[in-house]
Amino acid sequence: MDLTVFLAVLAAAFMHAGWNVLVKLNLDRFLSLFMLQTLMGVMGFGMLAAFGMPASESFLYALTSGVLHTGYNLFLARSYRSGDLSQVYPIARGTAPLLTLLITWLVAHEAVSALTAIAVGILVTGIWLTGLTGKKELRLDGMTFASALITSVFIALYTVVDGLGGRISGNPSGYAALVFILDGLFLLGVGLRMRGPGIIMAVVPFLKSGVFGAALSACAYWIVIWAMSKAPIAAVAALRETSILFVILMSSRVLAEKITMPRAIGAALIVAGAVAIRMS
Repeated sequence: MDLTVFLAVLAAAFMHAGWNVLVKLNLDRFLSLFMLQTLMGVMGFGMLAAFGMPASESFLYALTSGVLHTGYNLFLARSYRSGDLSQVYPIARGTAPLLTLLITWLVAHEAVSALTAIAVGILVTGIWLTGLTGKKELRLDGMTFASALITSVFIALYTVVDGLGGRISGNPSGYAALVFILDGLFLLGVGLRMRGPGIIMAVVPFLKSGVFGAALSACAYWIVIWAMSKAPIAAVAALRETSILFVILMSSRVLAEKITMPRAIGAALIVAGAVAIRMS
């Protein structure tokens, strides 16, 4: 992987981790996701004005991405309703790179080198080790566990769709803007249907934090879409999940959380996987 792309994806992972650690909202998970996606949709209009429309061939990809992101948000919110962040996150984010690797190979027919496949496996092992070790028990009921796994399927699907869509768009930045707009509109519609017009006023007091989080989230995924137009989709998808490493480091610094030996080993595996991806 090119060094510029590698460093850009790591920056995106850092932004994602920063949002998860530093921005705290006293909202239920669906309201938080609703606010973020809606604000990202507004930002998408500004991006579209700056970068212009992508090629029409990519419109169907962006529309499909909007539908998939809506499913992702709904199942993620369901997962967090009864599951802890520290347990749901590694299941959803740690499984997605493996599914992405499989889909890009079987469906998109993207060549995957042996080194890339090994690197993804090492990195994913590190994610699961850091996320699921040191727990007294996995407090996940069957529905929560299933929702987390379904979330990972949506992540893998929209990643592949956006990787391919960004490539044929001729304008990855414009494509990202269109995706943000459609994501925001779809979740706005779902939110109004589920919670009624009152959902708007429910998130207004949190707009300051929401704008900050949405900006980080938008920049992070914007970078990922651009990177997937330059490098193998599976490699980018795995590398962006190094965000969990940044979460661990930030948590130990900001929240004074202890880094256990299993987590340290998992972190080392994540770094090793990332280095292997850089070399692939």
